Amino acid sequence: MLPLLTPDDTTDAKWSVVAYKKNQKVKKALLHLYQEGPSTLAKLAEVLHTSIPSATNIVDQLVEEGWVDTIGTVSGNNGRRPVLFRLNPVGHYVLVVDSNTHGTRLSVVNLLREIIFECSDDRTLEDTPGFSALLVSLVNDALLEAGIAKSDIIGVGLSLPGLIDSRHGLNLSYPNLGLPGQSLTNWLERHWKLPTFMINDTKATALGEHRFGSGRGKQHALAINIDWGVGLGIIINGEVFQGASGFAGELGHIQVNPNGELCYCGKIGCLDTLTSASSLVRRVQQGVVAGKTTKLAMYSSDPGQITINHVVEAADQGDAFAIDQLHETGYQLGKGLAIAVTLFNPEIIIVDGVLAEASLFITNSIRQAINKHCLSGFRDDLTIEVTKLNGAAKWLGTHAYVIENLFVNS
Repeated sequence: MLPLLTPDDTTDAKWSVVAYKKNQKVKKALLHLYQEGPSTLAKLAEVLHTSIPSATNIVDQLVEEGWVDTIGTVSGNNGRRPVLFRLNPVGHYVLVVDSNTHGTRLSVVNLLREIIFECSDDRTLEDTPGFSALLVSLVNDALLEAGIAKSDIIGVGLSLPGLIDSRHGLNLSYPNLGLPGQSLTNWLERHWKLPTFMINDTKATALGEHRFGSGRGKQHALAINIDWGVGLGIIINGEVFQGASGFAGELGHIQVNPNGELCYCGKIGCLDTLTSASSLVRRVQQGVVAGKTTKLAMYSSDPGQITINHVVEAADQGDAFAIDQLHETGYQLGKGLAIAVTLFNPEIIIVDGVLAEASLFITNSIRQAINKHCLSGFRDDLTIEVTKLNGAAKWLGTHAYVIENLFVNS
């Protein structure tokens, strides 16, 4: 908010307003180039609602500062062909950190959304202050190994599972990552000396799908992330819906069976207990112990070896038991999604996560359940698709979250 003016500082304030508006146009130009790709001066002037000379001045400034470069001219035009400008892939990198129950992956990503360095660590997310210290050292080591100066990093995006309050930098599902009640992102910023943004992993997936995947151009979309838990990313009016505290979308913790299993959250009969990858694997293991006829019986001496990949592989080979288990998982998930469809009336549901590999077995049964449990008006124009981003939606969304915060909200 601009300060109140006194007669003596009116002139200075006018210049401040001019500088502020110019800065906003610079950020808007950067955001357009990030989201839409290469652009001409005429198009940038249209987006910025300014004249071509003013757009030229902005682009010249960005070229001089290393944010933008030229990549030739528009093809196919008669006469003088306009020059195309794009974001410069060198420098201004974002460090994407994805930590979960599988491990931790770090990626250095340029402004063209290209990974220029990547490394991983087998240590999984733990609810301890020591894990935060580990993240600090992993980032510092990664930059050293990549030979990238910290001055070339414009921000860090941290993708984590759990109930994340982005406003206060807290993860309420992992409260011991930082000091009690204190912002984890602020603590990490002090150690990294870099702007740090934290986002729930499913919301990151939804953002990536909306900006660069099957949800692109859709105003209302759902992205279901089927991992060791079940998360729902909600796009409303083209933006990720956060809810009052940032917790919207915990579909896995709606009760679907009052007499069901105890969920790890402490409640009874959550959707997670029926549809998460971990619950699916547990049921398959129990079936193998019970002597079900299946290719997976080869693990009967040690059913704990069975993984979700084994189940999907068996289904692909026509194993009836594995197919039935995947079908039941998809159908129960579809019943839960039918509630979300009725509430949010989306144009598309995008399936992502470890069970996306079982695309046909999952999407067909999801569609059957939605057809049965939703009114026709909600499903007539609804598309259900498996992600086309091949596991990239989460890091793309985390990258976009950092860039959009830097270019819009800062």
